Amino acid sequence: MIEPSTPWIPMTWPDLTSRVRAEPDHMFRYGTDQLQSVDLWLPSGDPPGCWPTVVMVHGGCWQSSIADRRLMDWVAADLRADGIAVWNIDYRGVDRDGGGYPGTFCDAAAAVDLLREHAEACRLDLSRIVAVGHSAGGHLALWLAARHRLPRHSPLATEDPLPIAHVVSLGGLPDLAAVEASPDNGCGTKVIAQLVGGDRPDRFADTSVVELLPVGVPIDLIDGAQDRIVPAHMAPAFAAAAQAAGDRVTQRRVDDTGHVELIAPGTTAWAAAKAAIARARKG
Repeated sequence: MIEPSTPWIPMTWPDLTSRVRAEPDHMFRYGTDQLQSVDLWLPSGDPPGCWPTVVMVHGGCWQSSIADRRLMDWVAADLRADGIAVWNIDYRGVDRDGGGYPGTFCDAAAAVDLLREHAEACRLDLSRIVAVGHSAGGHLALWLAARHRLPRHSPLATEDPLPIAHVVSLGGLPDLAAVEASPDNGCGTKVIAQLVGGDRPDRFADTSVVELLPVGVPIDLIDGAQDRIVPAHMAPAFAAAAQAAGDRVTQRRVDDTGHVELIAPGTTAWAAAKAAIARARKG
């Protein structure tokens, strides 16, 4: 007798957030708003040199009312247990005073650049930083890696952005014009105008990753085949544009995976993300 297969049931946010939550080891601030903060997840013991370091960027449709850095606590703890330090950044979303353009981008940049100030004391390896972003955080992780290509006249440009060596985007939304033109995306379309500064000229030139290509570092795109937030066409379209510009891009679409599974330890999707991080650390 053939047993009937068990139907796949997508994870919900409470499936993740109801799990036991670990705590970070340190919290650092780069501004006065409570969201201008970074959590450091530091492995125990002494590293042989410095701890391999991941910069982690949460999603939430660029809105602080939907998510903050604590949504990444479970995957941060999982990486810490594997001997990887996690620099889990927060930033003001478009729905927060000071967020939107340019604040959301300036916050993300300042949070990452703060790493330099604490790297020596915390023994963090800055030579091969892997940026991992989920959903809207996938966009910001890629943008952080592409900051060296920002137009000089942009208020988002800085003299010496901290280099990112590799990006792992989990259900990311890197092409903001495509998001705005896709009413089927789970973040909606109106949020993009808030994020990029309304109707200003060249509003995507310094905000949308596809306009900053080539990023110049290897990129892994991992997406869920059953994701209802990120339309299926977005990752392949971005990959094609990035590859055409000269970037090395690896895509993986994970079966029986929605949006939550991408950042839930124990899932096939998160296992794929960890494997990508491990490969990235080796260069």
